[in-house]
Amino acid sequence: MVSMDLKTAVTSYQYGEKAKSELIMASQFCLALTGFSEQERPGGRRMLLMMMESIRSELQFALKSTGQNEFSKAINALNEAISLTESNQPEQASQRIAAAISASTTPAQEAWQVLSEHGLL
Repeated sequence: MVSMDLKTAVTSYQYGEKAKSELIMASQFCLALTGFSEQERPGGRRMLLMMMESIRSELQFALKSTGQNEFSKAINALNEAISLTESNQPEQASQRIAAAISASTTPAQEAWQVLSEHGLL
């Protein structure tokens, strides 16, 4: 693991934890969409896509702010999930979001170690 300064550790931890929470919600909403009626599904899909695009913006900001490449991996997985959602494949989108969750968790875990070593957590 590459050594991380304290400022990067704090921001990586914050962004990673926030992204993880938001992505978990998006995954749950993908699965919920499968239970929507045919009339409800287009509106639900639009709202879900707006949410996913907002999360992608947050991940892009996290990447720029921290330089942590794992956020780039999360963005790529989320991009695939967005495409799958647009193609009316919410179950598969949920699986890609799981990959984004995993990628977002890595910088938070690494940051937690650094912060813990410095007695900040």
